[in-house]
Amino acid sequence: MKVKNILVSQPQPIDFEKSPYGEIARKFNVNITFRKFFIIEGIPAKDFRKDRVNMLDYSAVIFTSRNAVDHYFRMCKEMRIEVPETMKYFSISESTAYYLQKYVQFRKRKIFHSKESSANLMELIKKHKTEKFLLPCSDIHKQEIPKMLEENKIQYKKAIIYRTLANDLSDLDISNFDMLVFFSPSGIKSLFKNYPDFVQGDTAIGAFGNSTHKAIKEAGLTLNVEAPTQTAPSMTMAIDLFLQSECKKK
Repeated sequence: MKVKNILVSQPQPIDFEKSPYGEIARKFNVNITFRKFFIIEGIPAKDFRKDRVNMLDYSAVIFTSRNAVDHYFRMCKEMRIEVPETMKYFSISESTAYYLQKYVQFRKRKIFHSKESSANLMELIKKHKTEKFLLPCSDIHKQEIPKMLEENKIQYKKAIIYRTLANDLSDLDISNFDMLVFFSPSGIKSLFKNYPDFVQGDTAIGAFGNSTHKAIKEAGLTLNVEAPTQTAPSMTMAIDLFLQSECKKK
């Protein structure tokens, strides 16, 4: 399998040359194109009100992404809700927790974050079982955290405040790429929305995360490059190992 052109379904890193992708491009003499396969659209307050979710009924918020942070505070602003200083915030990662500084003063007693793990996040939440949790999310979201909340009998409510929509990729000729790299099930849905007659053939497919792996297999595609694994905790490391292996076959 000769790989010359790679399509990554994410925005290009700010400093591509210094990024792991830049290193891969130089090391294996490949071309890497970046294109986000889906876009995020905020749900208007007038539509959100139909769900009858009262933000102030909840004493804690769970954030699984920066998008969730942005749209939670956008919705509060649109609905003229003043978030109380006593609100507690639980984030899936340290970077998401620090992103909260855009909206609130960072205080350890009210902002908690896991170590990039849903299981670790749940351990934090279980220490605050008396709180009522709000989970801001997209109309398309992973079920792992809601399932854990239910299994641990945590009081919570989903707040669907933004939508995940397929991006327009009509300017891209998908057949020009020897490898496609995905990071979410939304990317797979966008692939088939833009290219309903897509056939994998000799195209290598890489994916990050269990939910993305599952979506690829359910779509009848073959997963060639998988991350995270013990040997490749990141997508770029997995691509590097795959390309090394392909070089050895020549």
